[in-house]
Amino acid sequence: MVMEKLYARRRRRNGIAVALAIAATLVGLGWLALILGTLLWEGVSGLSLRVFTEMTPPPGSDGGLLNAIMGSLTMTLIGVLIGTPIGILAGTFMAEYGRYEKLTGVVRFINDILLSAPSIVIGLFVYEIMVYPMGHFSGWAGAVALALLVIPVVVRTTEDMLLLVPNPLREAATAIGLPRAYVIRHVCYPAARAGMLTGVLLAVARISGETAPLLFTALNNQFWSSNLNAPMASLPTVIFQFALSPYEEWQQLAWTGALIITFAVLALSIGARALAASRKMS
Repeated sequence: MVMEKLYARRRRRNGIAVALAIAATLVGLGWLALILGTLLWEGVSGLSLRVFTEMTPPPGSDGGLLNAIMGSLTMTLIGVLIGTPIGILAGTFMAEYGRYEKLTGVVRFINDILLSAPSIVIGLFVYEIMVYPMGHFSGWAGAVALALLVIPVVVRTTEDMLLLVPNPLREAATAIGLPRAYVIRHVCYPAARAGMLTGVLLAVARISGETAPLLFTALNNQFWSSNLNAPMASLPTVIFQFALSPYEEWQQLAWTGALIITFAVLALSIGARALAASRKMS
């Protein structure tokens, strides 16, 4: 009798916990659906060929987001090209060469701090070391700020993926006389390629919508500019500027730009998950 009461009490508590978990999930999904629904409702109405072929307009005029989109793509690409090799090399050292060294623990701790650091702090840092000494904002400064956001993500994923490679693979390659660098390049990297590429995609998804570091580094440019040594437009900063403006045309472009970024990040996230799933299946 006592045991039956105990089991009944546990079932009630379990039912309450499950109900609360489901309710919390539904609340979170409800807000997500509301945000995405509002974004689709406001953003789709402004989608047109003009958005991708015309420059940002002056107040009260129609226009597009071509210069902002190209500026974001340029700085993101350069940031990834700068940050990815550094992150891969650092992660390789931590997983392969310095796995048991004290320096690795220090680097991992600092990397974790950078991984969770607010992006505005990165922007202020790059402003002090690049923008202020140069005397002007520039696309290079924006790309460096984005690269600093890429590095910790790539370092973490590279180290984790290389640590998952079984040691017998390394030992077998070493047994036939391959130097350590060849073992890493021809055995470890191919085995961890999908996970490392997933990390790069996640890093791109993270920096795609960053606004704060670009406000302190690249600032903005209402006109077309491919000069990386001058202020450069980016989609997040244009959205920030246009969303706060009193002009209806600018607000509509802000909604459309937010929709473009959201779907770009969603596509990158889905691609990263697909790569991770393919790695698990293989």
